[in-house]
Amino acid sequence: MFEIAKTSVLVVGIECKAELLRELDIDVVSLKFGAQAVQSLRTENVQGVISRWDLPDMRNGKLLKGVKLIKPYLPTVAIADPGNNKQEIDARSTGVSAVITDDIDGYDFQRLVCNLMGFERIEVVNERLQVLGK
Repeated sequence: MFEIAKTSVLVVGIECKAELLRELDIDVVSLKFGAQAVQSLRTENVQGVISRWDLPDMRNGKLLKGVKLIKPYLPTVAIADPGNNKQEIDARSTGVSAVITDDIDGYDFQRLVCNLMGFERIEVVNERLQVLGK
């Protein structure tokens, strides 16, 4: 018997963004540290990675740089500190799929992630986004 692997989005260092994705019924693995994320990338079928640029244990985008080297096909989103142009420029130079700031509107964040992850069937239901399928 075969088991279909469940896909998930890995969110690192920013729990409030993970909650926004859970509202859409997206399977989310939310972690605080880069080292945990590295282990999760080895064991989880991850469809994308969203990470704060500076993590407590991995500064200057070390996690996302590693992801882009090892799994360049994965959609990746770097979350920079608001007003930190250096972080934004550094993140863009690594080839991540998108760079956003921590203060992005929740609705805009949800739409961006859905578009990057290929969730094409998105509708507004009861004034909230809802993922209906790929």
